[in-house]
Amino acid sequence: MGIGKQRLTQMLFNIMAKIYKVNGEILNIEPKNGSDFSLEELQGVVRGYIEILPLNNDDIIVMNEEGKCENLGINLMATSLMLCAGYRHDFIVGDVLVCRSDEVK
Repeated sequence: MGIGKQRLTQMLFNIMAKIYKVNGEILNIEPKNGSDFSLEELQGVVRGYIEILPLNNDDIIVMNEEGKCENLGINLMATSLMLCAGYRHDFIVGDVLVCRSDEVK
């Protein structure tokens, strides 16, 4: 049983920043200053150095750059979002932040 591509697209277009956790939990989050996330906030969400993956619209996925080396768990929801955006032959691990690109400076 999976989530359809249309549902994933709806989730992205109506998004306030969200944390997609490996365990399937989805949390709403706002930048502490109300407009954009600091590097420290981003690193806190992903628990390490950040890597940014642009999606098809103005949204991005912020993930742990070294997550695979650290053997973090596969994030099925984030991987589904990545695949729906047209990326192939890869997967995302660890907790991620999905937000608008203008929320990261």
